[in-house]
Amino acid sequence: MDHEPNHVHFLEWNKRYIEKFGDTGKLSIVPKKHLTILTCMDTRVNPQSILGLADGDVLTIRNAGGTVSDDVLRTFAIAQHMAGAREIAVIHHTGCGGTLFDNDLMQANVAAKTPAGVELAKRLTFPGFGEAGPEGTTKRDVQLLKENPMLLEGTVVTGWVYETHTGRIYQVA
Repeated sequence: MDHEPNHVHFLEWNKRYIEKFGDTGKLSIVPKKHLTILTCMDTRVNPQSILGLADGDVLTIRNAGGTVSDDVLRTFAIAQHMAGAREIAVIHHTGCGGTLFDNDLMQANVAAKTPAGVELAKRLTFPGFGEAGPEGTTKRDVQLLKENPMLLEGTVVTGWVYETHTGRIYQVA
C-alpha cells in the first residue's frame, strides 16, 4: 500500500460526525420522499447533494455504473415491499469509469492481478458501457426496472444523467 490506511482515522472522523448527528437516529427507515435512487459509486456523484435532499429523504443504491443487476432488483424489492418506496430514479453520469473497460478486459485484469479470483470472476459479469454512453445505459436500466415483475403497480421509474463537469442533471427517460 502506498498510503497510510484510512481505517486508522475512522474513530477520529466518527467523532466529527457525532458532533453533528443531532436527531438523525430518530429518522424512519421509510424514506420521507418514498424515493429510491440507483446511481454509481463514483466519488463525484452524491445524489442527496445533487438534488438538495436531506438525510432520511431517500434510499440510495450504489454500485459500479449504477446498473441494474440481480442484487439491485433484490434491493428494490426490499425498498418497495418493506420500506415504502414508490418511486425510482436511475441517475447515471458523464465521465463514468465504466466506459474504460468491458467484460473481457475486466476478466483479464482479475486473472493477472488476483489469479485466485479467476473462477469467481467467471461467474460474474462486468458490463462496460462502451458506445451507449450515460443516456443509453440510463434508458436501458429504466426499461429493465419497468419490466421487473416484483415492481409494485403504479411505481414511477425515471432516468437522469448527471453532468460531472457542470453539476446539472437532465431527464432522459
